[in-house]
Order: sequence, then structure tokens, then C-alpha cells
Amino acid sequence: MSHDHNNVLEQHHTVMEELLCHFPYAIGSVALSIIVLSFMGLGTMDHGVMHTLFHSFHYLHLLFAGTGAVLVYRKYSSSVIGALLVGSFVPAVFCTLSDSLLPFVGGYYLGLDMHFHWCFWAHLSSVLPFLFVGIVNGFVMSGHSSSQQMFYSQSSHFFHILISAMASMLYFVWFGFSDWQHSLGFVFIFMLFAVLIPCTLSDVVVPMLFAKHSAKHDLARPTCEVPGSRTGEPGEKHKTD
Repeated sequence: MSHDHNNVLEQHHTVMEELLCHFPYAIGSVALSIIVLSFMGLGTMDHGVMHTLFHSFHYLHLLFAGTGAVLVYRKYSSSVIGALLVGSFVPAVFCTLSDSLLPFVGGYYLGLDMHFHWCFWAHLSSVLPFLFVGIVNGFVMSGHSSSQQMFYSQSSHFFHILISAMASMLYFVWFGFSDWQHSLGFVFIFMLFAVLIPCTLSDVVVPMLFAKHSAKHDLARPTCEVPGSRTGEPGEKHKTD
């Protein structure tokens, strides 16, 4: 059965089902990121180069996350304000979690001299353009056909996790994990879950839950009837012969 996000509520009823559905994406993305970084000679690069690469991938991660969050939210709710809020805050939380906070915790566990770096605090002027374009792209994609949205959701999620894995690994090495090849088993398992859980929550689960809440709130809101809108009610003028 294909994973069509238009029918995600009918196909996957729990967070665990979503995680299991996206597990193959995570394996392929993390594996490819390790291959790419191995060819790049990660660990032998200049510190400034790794700093630049991390920020490049982190900013692109925000772009993909913003698009995915808005696209899923708009499938289940028409609230523009809600989509803007979800598209802004969801990437801010979950991209930071996967790209910075979890690598920081993992590096601390390995005994590295880690420092927490939050781009929303240190480089806000660089962060906002990528986040803004991602949100706009989500609104644009939400106006496309269901088949186009499904294709984008499936293909972009792979690249979303790949970019996140690259950013997370670069954060590791940026703070001194230069011999990561000797701990490749730990790196693979840690990176697998460090990007799988935040990216799945960011792309699908959290936007969908907020959209469902917004839709229920809209349905529960009482409607105001215009006086005289029904035949015979006061306020309606009747034509007499």
C-alpha cells in the first residue's frame, strides 16, 4: 500500500505507525549521507569549511521542513494563520532538535567538548529567508492536484531526512568528532533515530494534529443566522399581491 498523505488519517492512526512507515526513508537517507560525507573526507576538512557546510544544510533543512509542515496542515485545515504558525514554529523546534540539540547530547555522551549552537539566535537574518520561502512553497504546493502533492510529499521527505542527516553529522564533526569512522555503528544508529523521529513529527504528525484541532474548533464554532434568512421569520419582507 502506498503512503498517500491525503489518506494518512485512514492508513495510520498512531505515531508509531507513521514512524514505521518512514523508517525505510530514514535508513536510505542516513546511509547515503554517510557515503557522501565519506567521499567528502569529513574529519579532515578545515574547521571553517565544516562550519559553513553545517549552516548550508541546516538552512536547507528549514526550507524543506517549512514546506512539508504547511502542505500537510493545509490538507486538513483551511486556516491561513494556523498554517503560518505551524510553518514557522514546527521547523524552529524540530530542525533545531535534529540538527543541533540531539548531536549536542550525543557528542556529550561520547565525551566531546560540545557547545550548543542555535541558528535562530545566532543567525536569524540568514534563517528567515529560507523559512519564508519554505512556507510560501507549502502554500503554493497546497493548491496543486492531489497526485502532485503526493509525489512531492514522498520525494521531498527523503531529501528532508538526507539534508537533516548531513547537518547533524556536520554538527558532530564541527565540535571535534573527527574519528567518527571508528564509531560508525554508533553514528548510524544514533543518526537514524535522531533524524527519523524529529522529521516525521515535523513533516506529518504535528501539523496534522494541529490541523485536526483547528478543523474541529471551526466546526464547533456557532454560526450566526441573518435575521429573515428563513421564510416567515421576522425581518424578511414578503411581496403581497
